[in-house]
Amino acid sequence: MSRRSGILEFAVLGLLRESPMHGYELRKRLNTSLGVFRAFSYGTLYPCLKSLVANGWLTEETGGSPETSPASLTGRRAKIVYRLTAEGKGHFEELLAHSGPDAWEDEHFGVRFAFFGQTSRDVRMRVLEGRRSRLEERLEKMRTSLARSRERLDDYTLELQRHGMESVEREVRWLNELIESERAGHDRRAVDPAEQDQKDTSADTGGLPRRRGGSRPDPSDDTTT
Repeated sequence: MSRRSGILEFAVLGLLRESPMHGYELRKRLNTSLGVFRAFSYGTLYPCLKSLVANGWLTEETGGSPETSPASLTGRRAKIVYRLTAEGKGHFEELLAHSGPDAWEDEHFGVRFAFFGQTSRDVRMRVLEGRRSRLEERLEKMRTSLARSRERLDDYTLELQRHGMESVEREVRWLNELIESERAGHDRRAVDPAEQDQKDTSADTGGLPRRRGGSRPDPSDDTTT
């Protein structure tokens, strides 16, 4: 299995763990929620879904109105809803527990981070620390390369390299904040709605460091490949 198909499988299982969806809705969620999938097609998603069904991790249920998709331009078909099976949930939990180098890479990290709310704290820590270590290594190489080639670069190329370094430096600082927050004992896992009614949500930051304007950075935005 390629890295690309592996992370797509992980994302599909994670989204379907939240609720069953039909293919068009699932594709929209992948596009809007997980930036790494903004430019992928039905031709990529449906073979993945069929493979997950064949493995027993998803079931297909037919019903509802015709699906809004390119196929509907040439004919109408019943909407197929994909639902996670017990085996699929178990498989996803195994994938969540994985914290090896693949989880730290540029393409994988953003998707893994999107499901940190379902991930145990010790795994979150290993992924965050691994990601930080990988970026620190990259940053050191970038600084060394820039120091060696500075005199040979024109102003615009030099600024482009500086911009790349600054992007990596920002993500390292952000990772440092997240790691310190985890060490302080904050838990980012989703709170059950019944329990949430009993909590003071106005004081809750979800375990993430507070930021002016209330926004949180997208881990994929500042990553330099």
